[in-house]
Amino acid sequence: MRIRDDYRSLTGQEKAAIILLSLGEEVAAKLFALMGDDEIKELSQTMAGLGTVNSSIIERLIVEFADQLSATGSLMGTFDSTERLLSKVLDKNRMAEIMDDIRGPAGRTMWDKLGNVNEGVLGNYLKNEYPQTVSVILSKIRSDHAARVLSTLPEAFAMEVVMRMLRMETVQKDVLDDIERVLRNEFMSNLAKTNRKDTHEMMAEIFNSLDRQTEARFTVALEERNRDSAEKIKALMFKFEDLSKLDPSGVQTLLRAIDKSKLAVALKGAKEELRDLFLSNMSERAGKMLKEEIEALGPVRGKDVAEAQTAMVNTAKELAAKDEIVISKGAGGEDDLIY
Repeated sequence: MRIRDDYRSLTGQEKAAIILLSLGEEVAAKLFALMGDDEIKELSQTMAGLGTVNSSIIERLIVEFADQLSATGSLMGTFDSTERLLSKVLDKNRMAEIMDDIRGPAGRTMWDKLGNVNEGVLGNYLKNEYPQTVSVILSKIRSDHAARVLSTLPEAFAMEVVMRMLRMETVQKDVLDDIERVLRNEFMSNLAKTNRKDTHEMMAEIFNSLDRQTEARFTVALEERNRDSAEKIKALMFKFEDLSKLDPSGVQTLLRAIDKSKLAVALKGAKEELRDLFLSNMSERAGKMLKEEIEALGPVRGKDVAEAQTAMVNTAKELAAKDEIVISKGAGGEDDLIY
């Protein structure tokens, strides 16, 4: 049997396996109880293939582990720190699978996780599956949750599922494994991705809550460090639809300042309420001409509409920065004002 005596050749999994073996059966059993089946299998396979580990390696590993833990002072676990750690131990595909799993709904098993998915979301996915598959899935989750999911399905489809459930016999393990795999790879993976919150969106929400001077100070500082991120955050903070919060005076001020050649294109892609807001603050003749110009445009590329709307938003920002217009979040005091 080989003897492991080269510390530098150890992988992350091998280090974890050695630590667990060093802790003794009682402590290792408690740690295994906190792991998933896949983690236990992988660590167990690594343990079985370790061979004899030199005592000097064990001592060095434990000392290094203790030093890192004590030097940390405190720990903060996040999705990003966990992902970085896993990337050093697992291959890219396995790491992505685990991160999608933990970012998704909570639960130790697939059926526990499904039980924590909103019934509307789950029902919307299941309505495109075979009734037999849906009947198996609903039979595996809590009855109260299954009832809510069933009520979201089209009536004829739901009754077909009910009939399949009434006639259901024991489901073979390989069939159940196939269903679990599909759910994990298709539904849970996509659900986890849609649940991820964009970091720029998160910061835009925080910046929106700052007072004007603080927000401006932070934005300038961020522009110096990362202009792309600063621009993304500014775009998320102020959208074209936010112009609907302008009062009549603000609309008229903006109309005088914007590039008139872009107005029709921008309003072509606007909601009716926002379009009416601008038209109602123009003279009857000017409003009629703008309507005719919008209709005469015909189909317009989405890219052109977005560029025209962005130009209007940038002009509105400039006017707001000079206190010439104010955009309010709604009724309330001065704290409700943003730009």
